[in-house]
Amino acid sequence: MRPTLQNQNYRTRILSSLAEAGQPAWDALLRAQPDANPFLSYAFLHALHESGSACEDSGWQPQYLSLWQEDVLVAALPMYAKFHSYGEYVFDWAWADAYRRNGLEYYPKLLSAIPFTPVSGSRLLAVDEASRAALIRALLGVQQASGLSSTHILYPPEAEAQQLAKAGFLLRKGVQFHWQNQGYADFEQFLSTLEQKKRKNIRAERRKVHEAGITLRQIRGVDASEADWKFFKRCYDETYRAHHSSPYLNLDFFLRIGRSMPENLLLVVAEREGKAIASSLLVHDGQTLYGRYWGALEQHACLHFETAYYQPLEFCIANKIAAFEGGAQGEHKMARGFLPQATWSAHWLAHPGFADAIENFLSREGKGMDDYVDELNERNPFKSHPAGK
Repeated sequence: MRPTLQNQNYRTRILSSLAEAGQPAWDALLRAQPDANPFLSYAFLHALHESGSACEDSGWQPQYLSLWQEDVLVAALPMYAKFHSYGEYVFDWAWADAYRRNGLEYYPKLLSAIPFTPVSGSRLLAVDEASRAALIRALLGVQQASGLSSTHILYPPEAEAQQLAKAGFLLRKGVQFHWQNQGYADFEQFLSTLEQKKRKNIRAERRKVHEAGITLRQIRGVDASEADWKFFKRCYDETYRAHHSSPYLNLDFFLRIGRSMPENLLLVVAEREGKAIASSLLVHDGQTLYGRYWGALEQHACLHFETAYYQPLEFCIANKIAAFEGGAQGEHKMARGFLPQATWSAHWLAHPGFADAIENFLSREGKGMDDYVDELNERNPFKSHPAGK
């Protein structure tokens, strides 16, 4: 641990590894958060770092900001010195290009995010509001002392985004598509709430998978074997190859989370003629299922929808999980019962001229995003709005 500054009654340290805090201290801090999720756990984050998936060599240098009172961890911000903009899902490529064209260095930048994971959740982790306020003050001190171009906080909950705005950050609004469980008894009851055309299309998609001779298995993490993880990794890699890209996550990462947090994991495996041909990975806690990755070794019509959406929806209904977050973007999710939800990011830029330009851009973009969400809501796929909407 490297001390960086004093903050009233707090000792402020930058952690280059979560091991410097230790799992008991980190997970105790998480238990105090109302918006924590499995991606913030020591098991998930440490696996990203120790596997080499998110480390200095891959452009993600951990620099976790932490506040301590004596030997107790009372606040922390997952943060990285970032040397590119891959794996973030809040796109700032145009900002980086504008810096380059003006002879300025955009990278490295400071970034608070869960690598490769566009999931909202607490970023300003703290045991109380006083510690959270102290964490923001420490962040302001670190970013100003760093000499770096910018600091970005991705996917905080709205309340934290507003706290950051009061501290001088610029807010950016986005949208994802989430499914809400209205206490459905089974998948058919869920379908009955959709417009007739949407019901018909979903049944047709599932029928195509069945008629192709494909069967599906749901494997909980506690039951997944090393062979299951190796097969999933083959599928995951194939998806990236199909998109002419390189996979972010390595096999060591998947094996690590399979050992350290199996209770939070679900694999869906598709088989045809006794042979596994596709798989998806989902992460969950007691309240929310998160769609993460999928891939296939054979191409079949609608197999993606079955593996990555319909099987997970059945899992939510059977296990009384309240929500399913299907991942970044994807208007096509609306036809399958997902509705738009706002997401947030917060941005601080050191250069006054660029800060003003980006503030103006975000103001225009925000108005456009509001109009876009209004348009989406007019295409609500349900026969009537779900309860509470």
